[in-house]
Amino acid sequence: MDNTTGETTPATGPTDDPTRSTDRRTGLDRYFEVSARGSTWSREVRGGLATFFTMAYIVVLNPLILGGAVDGDGKRLAIPAIAAATALVAGLMTILMGVVGRFPLALAAGLGVNALVAYEIAPQMTWADAMGLVVIEGVLIAILVLTGLRTAVFRSVPTQLKTAIGVGIGLFLTLIGLVDAGFVRRLPDAANTTVPVGLGINGRLVSWPALVFVLGLLFTLVLVVRRVRGAILIGILGSTVLAIIVEAVANVGPSFVDGKANPSGWSLNVPTLPDTVVDLPDLSLLGQFNVLNSWSRAGWLVVLMFVFTLMITDFFDTMGTMVAIGQEGGMLDEQGMPPRTGSILLVDSVAAAAGGAASVSSNTSYIESAAGVAEGARTGAANLVTGAMFLLAMFLAPLTLVVPFEAASVALVIVGFLMMTAVTTIDWSDYEIAIPAFLAIVLMPFTYSISNGIGAGIISYVVVKLARGKAREIHPLLYAVAALFVVYFLRGPLENLLF
Repeated sequence: MDNTTGETTPATGPTDDPTRSTDRRTGLDRYFEVSARGSTWSREVRGGLATFFTMAYIVVLNPLILGGAVDGDGKRLAIPAIAAATALVAGLMTILMGVVGRFPLALAAGLGVNALVAYEIAPQMTWADAMGLVVIEGVLIAILVLTGLRTAVFRSVPTQLKTAIGVGIGLFLTLIGLVDAGFVRRLPDAANTTVPVGLGINGRLVSWPALVFVLGLLFTLVLVVRRVRGAILIGILGSTVLAIIVEAVANVGPSFVDGKANPSGWSLNVPTLPDTVVDLPDLSLLGQFNVLNSWSRAGWLVVLMFVFTLMITDFFDTMGTMVAIGQEGGMLDEQGMPPRTGSILLVDSVAAAAGGAASVSSNTSYIESAAGVAEGARTGAANLVTGAMFLLAMFLAPLTLVVPFEAASVALVIVGFLMMTAVTTIDWSDYEIAIPAFLAIVLMPFTYSISNGIGAGIISYVVVKLARGKAREIHPLLYAVAALFVVYFLRGPLENLLF
């Protein structure tokens, strides 16, 4: 937290002339309420930079998550294009939040949502279809904001169950990171044993990439424990540098050579220095979305549930993040809501649709914005700095081809830990909430599905409450949500019956 917010010296300097003071504070200062919120321009700049360096890892990580998956046609998205579009949308939407919402809340491609798009939605259709669903989700959320239904649905889900959803996503991301890094692998004879996965290669960590991952993880954990700003980004960069050195010395090579598996090789990218570091951004993915084909290809029921799941995982996170940032900066009103709540939520919904339109998955508010608030940011002016830094990052997209999964997966494990810490806020002595929370948390990583965890949590919550004779404690909207998830889980038999 910023301990300097108690300064009372006005930004215009001491004066007894209120008219002169008002005149000196017109323009940007008045619009962003920098002085009115007890901040200064230097704090806003410092806060904006802190936020960027704390969350800039997404420019590297989002391309590796999306680029590591294939769609229903077996196609991959180009990693440099994902990186450039990720930085572009993050920059523009963060600036839009600053100008319209005037709140120090930065936005970028959402972790968890991008995993859902990459590993669950895209494999059942094309990338354009999957991103079209993200656009639909963003438009629907905007409608919910404008009609006031977003807040109503948000309130219908118990707070502790929302927390469990975030924890489950954190564990899911951790598992993805461990698998992508080769630290955890499916056993070759998994069908003939009770142990489906194991450590490294045949229970041992014998490859150079595995060593890079372990050392990178330990290095990043030390940074996090010492509360170094930008620890995740530094961890990715440090691991990548180590990987480049190892590859130069050991000549490890890729994990697949001429179509044959090389278990000891690098995953996704071989860490070698690119021919160029700065290049014009590849924006070829902009506009590559389709809102219609998915309905016929995957089936309307599957598409409906995917859109619903995107909405669930997206807007609950935003509401919690918004309030958390406001609380840290002392910017909440007596109802516990930040100023211009409606504008903040509307920009967030526009960002979700913009992410889909640019093929980088839904963009959402980042809790890492707390780093900027801790550095003194109190207004949307900080977003101008953060957004500008993201736009500059577009021109560094070639660097993303250097980063192997073994280096980037460090961030997934760390982010999973950070999301896991919220588990302490769940009352495990109250079985009425503890059982649904448990199911939501464990089913996400164990079934490799975010939607399965959310559905299991909500359905079990409704069932447990009904069994206890507490039907009145269930919000009416939650009955509808639970019914939709029942249909979702039964979609296989229903599709066979109907089609």
